[in-house]
Amino acid sequence: MDSPIDPAGLLAAVDIGSNSFRVEIGSLPHGRYKRTEYHKETVRLGAGLDANGMLTEDAAQRGLACLRRFSARLGGFQPGQVRAVATQTLREARNRNAFLLRAQEALGFPIEVISGREEARLIFAGVARLQPGDERRLVVDIGGRSTELILGEGATPRVAESFGVGCVSLSMRFFEGGRLTAAAFRDAQVAAGAEFEEGLQPFARRHWVRALGSSGTAGAVSQLLLAAGVTDGRITPAGLRWCIERCIAAGRMDRIDLPGLKPDRRAVLPGGLAILYTLATHFEIESLEPAKGALRQGVIIDLHDRLLAARPGRRARAQDMRDATVAELQLRFQVDRAQAARVASVALALFDSAIPDATPDMRRELQWACALHEMGQMVSHHDHHRHSAYLLSHADAPGFSQSQQRRIGELVLGQRGGLRKVEPQLASETFAWQVLCLRLAVIKCHARGQVDVTALTLQARGRDALLGHAARWADAHPRTLFLLGEEAAAWTRNGPLRLVLPAR
Repeated sequence: MDSPIDPAGLLAAVDIGSNSFRVEIGSLPHGRYKRTEYHKETVRLGAGLDANGMLTEDAAQRGLACLRRFSARLGGFQPGQVRAVATQTLREARNRNAFLLRAQEALGFPIEVISGREEARLIFAGVARLQPGDERRLVVDIGGRSTELILGEGATPRVAESFGVGCVSLSMRFFEGGRLTAAAFRDAQVAAGAEFEEGLQPFARRHWVRALGSSGTAGAVSQLLLAAGVTDGRITPAGLRWCIERCIAAGRMDRIDLPGLKPDRRAVLPGGLAILYTLATHFEIESLEPAKGALRQGVIIDLHDRLLAARPGRRARAQDMRDATVAELQLRFQVDRAQAARVASVALALFDSAIPDATPDMRRELQWACALHEMGQMVSHHDHHRHSAYLLSHADAPGFSQSQQRRIGELVLGQRGGLRKVEPQLASETFAWQVLCLRLAVIKCHARGQVDVTALTLQARGRDALLGHAARWADAHPRTLFLLGEEAAAWTRNGPLRLVLPAR
């Protein structure tokens, strides 16, 4: 196992956004956030999606070059100290997997594509820690291709949603060629309003007392309103109308001349203004204050909490959000938790003996798969592993990235039956050992009664998986022994590992 990482030490977040890429290095000594280093580059990855939803090579190269520069800043960091997340553009891109392979090589660390709701949760975590408050708050984060709205109190998000409209996508669609007209702004506001319409009730004015704007768009508009003396930095409907009128008067993006406006923000300002004005009018936001926190700080805070929860003798309050999510899913889908615990105890014992140098997340993914492997039984007992895999891959699961959810879903899919359905995933040696241990545990626990965790042993010798058991145990469990023989045959037919049973 890797040596444990001190949660109070330096941690890093890489935010692969649709407009900008960011890397932040910080720490949380005694729970207080402290930034050490921050870098931002305007990459416009979201502008590189073509009409077929494919990321263009030019956009990919811009992103890869940026990630190589970030990699130099992260020299000396261990994998457990860094979390890189990608948002809406890579949620949409049809060729995202090919790009992610290149991006991870350029950065030197794994990259997770997170869902819109997970992005919203992390944004709120950053804002809540850097700008604490007990009042009911609406947090708005306008990105390049999505906008997140979150309602919460204190450090707890109550409602979080992601809407598929951002400053890059709206600017490209309604201000083509850089032309700025009153009609274009009206059309952009109507389109934005159509996206936000589903949120009118859950985010209505009666649900919150203070509104905060997180990240780039809100920060840029706040700065230019302050620099122009229009407001004290608060974003108001009147201030937004003033900005829009100045843009229309300029006629073109390259002629926008507003105090405090950075050159790299000019091309996406019209779309951002249209979104902000739509939010202000639809949700009755009279004053939007710039927030101190954002996604990148939320990622570091979440990583800190994960490390704290994984420490031996952890504090009772320290919790990895993913554990809470798994417990909630077990409850929601009426999982037989006693059976799940039996399967987990056997699978983890086998995995620990076969792969003693596995990373903590490899082990935890197997543990979560065991905890949820029967959740599909709520749909149907027949082929429940397929229902379980589908539900796991598509359920809202706070704390999990989309890629990690899929991996766990694939493990669950492979828990029984033929191996061809997970053949592409079996190319990963780690996955092969994880799914083997899960399948052996399911067989061992098939009678759904008390089990002896030590009855089976597993050793890795190259590609051979050497299963051991006492002769007396085998004599007492002929049905389990028969199923183990069937399992060995299944791996002989289609598996990358060879399951070797003791000679009798």
